[in-house]
Amino acid sequence: MEKNTPLTEAFVYILLAVRKPNHGYGIIQEISRLTEGRVVLGPGTLYGAIQNMTARGWIRIFSEETDSRKKKEYVITDLGRQVFAEEVQRLRELLRNAERMEEGEEDDKI
Repeated sequence: MEKNTPLTEAFVYILLAVRKPNHGYGIIQEISRLTEGRVVLGPGTLYGAIQNMTARGWIRIFSEETDSRKKKEYVITDLGRQVFAEEVQRLRELLRNAERMEEGEEDDKI
């Protein structure tokens, strides 16, 4: 990942949902719970993102049962935690700047 490349909202929520091992449907449910139903990922979006994030080393397969009743679980990696922390820092900066603009602090500098 390039420095300061923003993550999509889906990526941020997936990283949050796999802090502990979680399977696809569980990730969808956790994201819906965290956002109070505002964000609902479809399976195509979720599994495309999981494939992308696995390839980047941000998440990994935690367990893959051969029993067809068991589901593949994913968990965040150390690199994924680092990427997430950088994104949180970027979003905090964005929020601080937006709040300053709303408060009129930047208007005085013009």
